[in-house]
Amino acid sequence: MPGYLLDTDICSYAIKRKQPELLSKIRAGLESEAIAVSAITRGELLYGLEIIPNPTAATTLKTAVLAFLDHMPCLEWPVAAADHYAKLRGAQKLTGQHVGYMDTLIACHALAEDLILVTNNERDFVRIPGLKIENWAL
Repeated sequence: MPGYLLDTDICSYAIKRKQPELLSKIRAGLESEAIAVSAITRGELLYGLEIIPNPTAATTLKTAVLAFLDHMPCLEWPVAAADHYAKLRGAQKLTGQHVGYMDTLIACHALAEDLILVTNNERDFVRIPGLKIENWAL
């Protein structure tokens, strides 16, 4: 079982920017079977390919995203994450402290599996109680 869940933002960052330090951490995580993505992140990455208006750019990016996903383990979204989601989303609505729907789903997946969420979007995820985060893009 992995110890880290990569969110969509960090995956996109790795795919587009190809930052050597980040790519090294991802390679090491793959070799040690310590990282994975949520099915939610996989869906977001594939959705992003569907809405690219420029066919030339889409071909290049599609190749990179599909190669990334081909090597990245993907975890199914568990029932326990749905339970976390109901409580967290309810609390967000009552307090007005909203985090995006997809980010909340990914965070709840990490909470349910007791994984550290790797993100470059600390601003939003730091507001989720109990969520452990790391930013590998620094």
